[in-house]
Amino acid sequence: MRVELLTVGDELLLGDTINGNAAWLGRRLAERGVEVTRGVVVGDGLDEIIQAVGEALGRADAVITTGGLGPTSDDLTRDALAAAAGVALVRDPELERRLRERVAAAGRTLQPMALRMADVPEGARVLANSAGSAPGLRVELPDGPVYALPGVPFEMRTIMDEVVLPELAERAGLPAVARRTLRTAGLWESVVAARLASVEAMPGVTLAYLPDRSEVRVRVTAAGEKPSELLGEAEAQVRELLGDALYGAEDETLDRVVHRLLAERGATVATAESLTGGLIGAELTKMPGSSATYLGGVVSYATELKHRLLGVDEALLAKEGAVHPDVARQMAEGVRDRLGAVYGVAVTGVAGPEPQDGRPVGTVYVSVAGPGKAFCVTRPRLPVPGTGEESRAALRRMTVVHALDLLRRVLLGLDAEPGAEDAQKDREESG
Repeated sequence: MRVELLTVGDELLLGDTINGNAAWLGRRLAERGVEVTRGVVVGDGLDEIIQAVGEALGRADAVITTGGLGPTSDDLTRDALAAAAGVALVRDPELERRLRERVAAAGRTLQPMALRMADVPEGARVLANSAGSAPGLRVELPDGPVYALPGVPFEMRTIMDEVVLPELAERAGLPAVARRTLRTAGLWESVVAARLASVEAMPGVTLAYLPDRSEVRVRVTAAGEKPSELLGEAEAQVRELLGDALYGAEDETLDRVVHRLLAERGATVATAESLTGGLIGAELTKMPGSSATYLGGVVSYATELKHRLLGVDEALLAKEGAVHPDVARQMAEGVRDRLGAVYGVAVTGVAGPEPQDGRPVGTVYVSVAGPGKAFCVTRPRLPVPGTGEESRAALRRMTVVHALDLLRRVLLGLDAEPGAEDAQKDREESG
């Protein structure tokens, strides 16, 4: 099974939107053993879309398009596919009914142009979209099928997983698979991959590494006669090899894990933030019901506020400046006491662009204060990829992850810093 990807949209060609759909589709198809032979981006032009579809079907067994299925005048994928098939666009009464019901349920007025999403090429099969309004389409052309999916990422992924992938797998005679995504924090991608070399060598098992700022997700896929059993064996090995750096699975994000651990202990947390400017608090308030365990925070960006609001020793600030491990400890203790929380989390550091108090950009101190003790992790210099605002944003995001992971470790009674030697060695080797 050879598939070509065709993503549609002027915003992709002009760089206004990153083509994340193609990257996701490529990974997903590869996991199922479907060969992606080419990816093409085309603008919102009718003739260009028709030509691109025809050329792709001349090389591949099937084509998957994303984008151009919305209600506006520049959404032309359905028109292009009708033209390529030599048929008319027809109004699907069932799609129109569902669209009207969806709009009414949202308390909105249906705009006439929205009914374009109920028009389909004559003879096309509608692919149900349980996540949104625009349906997907399967159009059979002389050289093969075209699967047209919406450009909205979560809608595209829903239709792909629920409809298109199972159909492609059946057409290609691919084996059944089982899949699970595991989440780690505090380890570099190369360290994670090195530890899991023996799992990658297991017959029928493939691993995909999905790195983010200070986190690496590992997608484990097992294929064969008994994929669920094989997945269980592979997952057990991954958990053993990664140890306490593995914090969750699937949608268990770090903030959700922290809230669960706090709730299980009847505990609360408060935050004191300098360089992150409230990002830790924002992360801890994403989950509904987070107010049961997160009390609030203090953004003490100015040095004097660290003393006035959090009680950090004036002499310490005068001698060492705002970026110092003892300052981080006192910030965590101060916010814990002042807000009446069981735990306090604090961060201070240098986000740049210039050094501060003689410390280079990337210097970060993270502290957690709990009953009877305050822990502080020193990040002597986190990597700061990119320049300017990009590097600041990356550093701040990494600091959020380190802070939440330190809190997780304190709550579980683990060592404060997982795999620090491995991470440092990996950083040095990678330059």
